[in-house]
Amino acid sequence: MPQYVMDRSSPSNSKMYQVQVMMESGTLEGNLSVPENAGGVVLFAHGSGSSRYSPRNQFVARVLQETGFATLLIDLLTVDEEEQDQQTAHLRFDINLLSKRVVDATNWLTTQSTTANLKIGYFGASTGAAAALVAAAERPLAVGAVVSRGGRPDLAGSSLTQVQAPTLLVVGSKDTQVLELNRMALSLLRSEKQIEVVPGATHLFEEPGALEKVARLAGEWFKRYLAG
Repeated sequence: MPQYVMDRSSPSNSKMYQVQVMMESGTLEGNLSVPENAGGVVLFAHGSGSSRYSPRNQFVARVLQETGFATLLIDLLTVDEEEQDQQTAHLRFDINLLSKRVVDATNWLTTQSTTANLKIGYFGASTGAAAALVAAAERPLAVGAVVSRGGRPDLAGSSLTQVQAPTLLVVGSKDTQVLELNRMALSLLRSEKQIEVVPGATHLFEEPGALEKVARLAGEWFKRYLAG
């Protein structure tokens, strides 16, 4: 059974819970925020670190919540795995493992009373974008849209041609190597697709206004394909 703990710091029109997603291989920790009359739920996928505490993910999630979407910020690695990855940095590139975790979290969302009737979108960053695309290929009926922020969609490999969900790739113009990899991945996608290049932005979108543009683009994409 999921464990919910109300987070009183959530926006006034949202209910936020600290949740645990139980799996055979361990427990994933997450923050679920559900505004009134949510138009869909967006699962955040990041390959490394405590993604639910990432300021960038939290910023984008807050914008999406204000736009009317529920969000699930979840760590795809268990606490023990995260400690291991901080030493070796290899689990963040284990796309097979990460994609299975995204599928687990997706299945969990479909069983919860607060999210079971909501369309699901993925917001992936770094290697989490590849994991999100592999999961979208595996769960085509459950996933309505995917957005990648500075991601590595190329690491999704042969799964790219199986993705059915409309996919938006957002990359900074100064993140030149990742931009080329995203263009390569775009050419392999067979679903509705689009790439947006944010002028002057580097990999982490730390430049003034860059992350705001990412959040706006993501909100528009999810409005079109989840709430439309």
